[in-house]
Amino acid sequence: MRISIHQTHHTVAAFDDIFKYLKQAVGDSKEDTLHLLPELFLTGYPLQDLCLQRSFIDAYLEFQKEINDWSTSLQKQNTCFLFGGLDYQFCGDTDGVPRNIKNVIYKLIPGQKIEAIYTKKLLPNYDIFDEEKYFTKGDKTGVLNFCNHKIALLICEDMWHSSVHQIDPVSDLESLNQKFDLVVNLSASPFNLHKNDKRTQRSLEIANRLNAPYVYVNRVGGEDEILFDGNSFCVDGTKEVFNLKSFQQDMIELECPIYNGEKSLINSKIENTWEGLFSANLIDTQNGHIPKLKPLDDNLCQSIVDALCFGVQEYAKKSYFKKFVVALSGGLDSALVLALLKLSLKKGQELEAIFMPSQYTRDISYDASKEMCKRINIPMHVIPIMGAHNYFRDMFKEKVGESIEGLTDENIQSRLRGLLLYARSNQSDALVINTSNKSELAVGYSTIYGDSVGAISLLGDLYKSEVFDVSRYINKKYGEIIPVEIIDRPPSAELRADQEDTDSLPPYDRMDAILEGILSYRLSGKKLVELGHDPIEVETVLNLYRKTEYKRIQFCPIIKLKSKSFGFGYRVPITKDSTYYMKS
Repeated sequence: MRISIHQTHHTVAAFDDIFKYLKQAVGDSKEDTLHLLPELFLTGYPLQDLCLQRSFIDAYLEFQKEINDWSTSLQKQNTCFLFGGLDYQFCGDTDGVPRNIKNVIYKLIPGQKIEAIYTKKLLPNYDIFDEEKYFTKGDKTGVLNFCNHKIALLICEDMWHSSVHQIDPVSDLESLNQKFDLVVNLSASPFNLHKNDKRTQRSLEIANRLNAPYVYVNRVGGEDEILFDGNSFCVDGTKEVFNLKSFQQDMIELECPIYNGEKSLINSKIENTWEGLFSANLIDTQNGHIPKLKPLDDNLCQSIVDALCFGVQEYAKKSYFKKFVVALSGGLDSALVLALLKLSLKKGQELEAIFMPSQYTRDISYDASKEMCKRINIPMHVIPIMGAHNYFRDMFKEKVGESIEGLTDENIQSRLRGLLLYARSNQSDALVINTSNKSELAVGYSTIYGDSVGAISLLGDLYKSEVFDVSRYINKKYGEIIPVEIIDRPPSAELRADQEDTDSLPPYDRMDAILEGILSYRLSGKKLVELGHDPIEVETVLNLYRKTEYKRIQFCPIIKLKSKSFGFGYRVPITKDSTYYMKS
């Protein structure tokens, strides 16, 4: 038996494109071949409330009928396709309300109708996932016989187990006491840093528990802020037999691997539960040292660059934009965003920067911005805001009778820049790319409707200290794209004279560790202080964090890089009493 792995890349609900791919794959298939395609191949993933909308349901059911009509018209062939899809079961009335929706593996054999042969058992219900809201879990173990091979079936999360829900699909397969020739997992597994290592380790464990090679098939795609990286692979029990590309559609065909396992490779110290998939990014405290973020090595930096370049291109393509515009300030965040966009550009796309100096903008900001645009060969439009700023101040005082001072005056400058940025966006049909980082977002260090604007955020899952790591890596790898003056200068919003970020915030290396403790470790203020953080800094950061939920809820989508990020997987009430942070 041969196996053919299809790492596919399709837009959600692009039924015509999906059908075209399936027809081509069946037409090219050879005898005695098992074809494996990702979870929910027929629809894309995630679907959210789309799977409940009547128009989607009708279109999907018609699509299934077309597949059945086509498949039954084909000449019979000893080849088998396994792919993911939805299986709708409806109420008895005629209003089309689904009684159950199942996430299933369909079997297609040319000359026959497609058949649902396995239903996903472990429905993830954490972070970005809420499958229990939509799907009905399966209760039967999946085994397929094809070409005298016995094949165990899993869907994505089924490869893990839940200590909370007491569900372990792999143990269910073990309990059958059968000899398997292959274990397959059809997945739609979102990307985050470090996840590939966990997938591989768990796959080796499964291969050795079931004494069979393990094939993992994942989809590719950028769905708003969620990325699917592909990286499909097979392990034979001791090593990887193959590993497909990251963030690219890919395919491989080979003879079915033979199990060659070593039980000693199983690392019993790793918690292979879905609850254990999250890993915070702190260095453990030793000898009273204050916790800090783990540094990003070159491999992680390259993964971040690849993910962000892929993510922004997916968002632009699926939003029908071919131009990008960025507000360039002379600071590191906007410079890194420009560098990433330049690295991502495709043929026919355009990128430009807008530099909008105020009376507080330093000469180094202009010089560094000009040099940055020169190095990456893009236009920089200079639009000073001093005139508009002074006119607004005078008009406000005349009409309201009060002068604009302090923070209000700073926010006006930021919002004027947002106004000009979107004027250019409307004029040139360009996508505005946000330049805020995760540190700023966490403590609200940005102006709502000002420098927080944008259609998509590239840096919203990178702390400021990590922005430095990635910037230095890009310069090392791609040839000094970002002027060193931008990297070395102290961060500043330049909204008042001689302003620096540390006037309002703790140093980023200390603040970022506090924020990671709050977000990923779910630590209280009291616990953070016990770990060695300065009590005043902890209280300052917690107060800023809890008071700025209203800003985060209005922020643009953030390309997700970490296991715990702001955005779709972070759902916290805006209005709440938060005094418990420092008490517990």
